[in-house]
Amino acid sequence: MNNATEPSDLLVETRGLGVRFGTQQILRKLHISIPRGQTLAIIGESGCGKTVFLKTLIGLIPPSDGRVLFDGRELTKLSDIERTRQRVRFGFVFQNAALFDSLTVGQNIAFPLREHSQLEDTEVRERVDRLLLEVGLPSSIVSKKPAELSGGMRKRVGVARALALEPEIMLYDEPTTGLDPIMSDVINELMMRTRVGRTSVIVTHDMRTARKVADRVIMLYPLARLDPDASQLIFDGPPSQLDHAQDRRVTQFVMGEAGERLMELREAAS
Repeated sequence: MNNATEPSDLLVETRGLGVRFGTQQILRKLHISIPRGQTLAIIGESGCGKTVFLKTLIGLIPPSDGRVLFDGRELTKLSDIERTRQRVRFGFVFQNAALFDSLTVGQNIAFPLREHSQLEDTEVRERVDRLLLEVGLPSSIVSKKPAELSGGMRKRVGVARALALEPEIMLYDEPTTGLDPIMSDVINELMMRTRVGRTSVIVTHDMRTARKVADRVIMLYPLARLDPDASQLIFDGPPSQLDHAQDRRVTQFVMGEAGERLMELREAAS
């Protein structure tokens, strides 16, 4: 089901990836390869493990089974110093931006620069101004606190912070959640601009995002509703094939149709 790719082109690869929390299995035997420069969208119902997968890629959640390789190196076998060096090659945009409430916009964006670079103060300020411009925000907000910003502005500040160290790969966790359609499209356009020259992985429920921004879409399915030997990966292909997928679970999700899922919920409630 995975797209065939030359090994030298792979940036991220999971081999038999599994994640458990206690006795609850979230991910099982996932084999997914992400080439350099690809924009991958991950879709699926709530609880299918999309965000867990994303956090496993960056090392925030360790695999219970299998391996995660970044640029050919297994993350769990790196030393602490090597792991830190690898992580700064990632930019992570959290679902709710996850800005530090006590810091200003400028301080939030500058945080990774002060932690992981040797830039002088003047260079940091110049980089912050450039990043604000890149995400379409005025430099006049640099001294504001996150609470003074709209949801869309906070998201863009989160993107600016994630871009601060010029990462090779950007990870987005539900970047348009809670935004109106117009602001969602602003974020989509921003992701399209910032994907140039880098790899991107986007977890989303928003099919407009998947269709507009991604080169490739995969869909995960909740393990609780799968047979023990069934694959959790039920779609892997270009966005143009979503409407014509042979698996009805895919088309029902894409079209927003409750279908068989509604019957399951009724049976569970009875």
